[in-house]
Amino acid sequence: MTDRRATDKRAPPNDGFGTDLLLGRERQWLVGLLLLALVIRVATLGVYPLMDNTEARYAEIARKMVETGDWLMPQFRYGVPFWSKPPLSIWLTAIAYLGLGINEFAARLPSLLVCLPAAGMTYALAAQRDGTDAGLRATVILVTTPLFFVSAGAVMTDPALFLGTTLSMMGFWQAMTRTGSSARLWGYAFFVGLAIGLLAKGPVGLVLTLLPIGIWTLWKGGIGNVWRRLPWITGSLLTIALSVPWYVLAEQRTPGFLDYFLVGEHWKRYTQSGWKGDMFGTAHSRPRGTIWPLAIAATLPWSVLWIAFQVQAWRGRAERAIRASDDGWRAYLYLWMLTPIVFFTFAGNILFTYVLPGLPAFALLAAETWSAVDDKHGRAAALRYSGLVIPIAIALGIVFILPRIAITNSQEALVSTYLAKRGSDARLFYLSEAPHSAEFYARGRVTTVSKSADLEPYLRDAPRDFFALTAGQANAMPEIVAHLTPVARFGRYTLFAEELQEAAAPR
Repeated sequence: MTDRRATDKRAPPNDGFGTDLLLGRERQWLVGLLLLALVIRVATLGVYPLMDNTEARYAEIARKMVETGDWLMPQFRYGVPFWSKPPLSIWLTAIAYLGLGINEFAARLPSLLVCLPAAGMTYALAAQRDGTDAGLRATVILVTTPLFFVSAGAVMTDPALFLGTTLSMMGFWQAMTRTGSSARLWGYAFFVGLAIGLLAKGPVGLVLTLLPIGIWTLWKGGIGNVWRRLPWITGSLLTIALSVPWYVLAEQRTPGFLDYFLVGEHWKRYTQSGWKGDMFGTAHSRPRGTIWPLAIAATLPWSVLWIAFQVQAWRGRAERAIRASDDGWRAYLYLWMLTPIVFFTFAGNILFTYVLPGLPAFALLAAETWSAVDDKHGRAAALRYSGLVIPIAIALGIVFILPRIAITNSQEALVSTYLAKRGSDARLFYLSEAPHSAEFYARGRVTTVSKSADLEPYLRDAPRDFFALTAGQANAMPEIVAHLTPVARFGRYTLFAEELQEAAAPR
């Protein structure tokens, strides 16, 4: 099997679609949209606080890694190992802290840096097959989807998994369509991608890669052909060498990790809606099948435009030309795109980001259908629509939505107020469990007590302490709140200061 363009060196870009090169104005729109999205994403990495729970959790775990110098097993709380995810994303964030300091920009930058190569691979696949204009279309579609934009600037593990699955899917296709040493190198890239997935989120990376490839092999590729073209034995050894040692060392350091991670996180979380065994967060229970509307929302406005272009292409000769020239490519893309959605259709706990591994295939399919549409004016109108909607949506989100979300989902303002008002020895107390953003912005210097009675001794000692309490917590202990003065309210939490006379008077 060889790439369609590689078999005909004389074929012009977009051959088979009955269209010429992009109009200059359309190409300018594409380049402008791409640059706009990238500039906004880079410029906004550090302008809003880290959010609870996901962002602040991983940012704080990475901060603890730098502070303690323990790079083997991440820590959820001091001395509590974090068994929920492998450490690749946390390592990247910790490295960014070493170079850029501990701040929001450094915490989010690694997500952008691992998403950009995935965008580059999407461009390369489309350009190799149908020319640079097709590559430009696919890249613009990818980077301007809400899911890519959010993931490229959020502290979480999904971007690293995204890089791994994209590298594996590209490596497999290139190994199947190229020859010689190039094909063999891409074959090894496939196995490196598997290792990245294992270190980013675990076995789910194998499932989301090997499942579509396995089906495509049986359907289009041929088992013998696939076996010959990829270095399965040495490549598998490479994957094992890159990923398995950490799992072994983690189990040796903290026995019980593999049982919790493999059985709990990868089986019970998938099969049990609202799984109660999560030690490090909360299960995201959703009705089964919710992943489908999430996938549509994650790819707006392009999902709607793709459907419109698809209908138009079906009515014309262009779609028939695509089908006639199909060499397994479109089947590969559909399997790549649909596998995460179908797989998580049956999951009891899902997140918006579970769609991410299939996003490059969506962009490639949407770009191909876009290229197939004969009506240049229709394409231009759709492009103008997207060119207006996407920047406006991003601007409105940054100006109006993120500041409001930060008030209720981050402790940055509360901790800043505490730091500005505290004395040299004043402490900040949380009841039950401190949000991770509080730990991050206080650099770990927060005190958590398990029940309200444990707060009373701190009202009798010398420092004038501060207490962050929810309304429910404050109403449940009026005898303690009577000795506190409200300072300010920050979303769910109110910051209280111990009264000066109470701090000085013996009891």
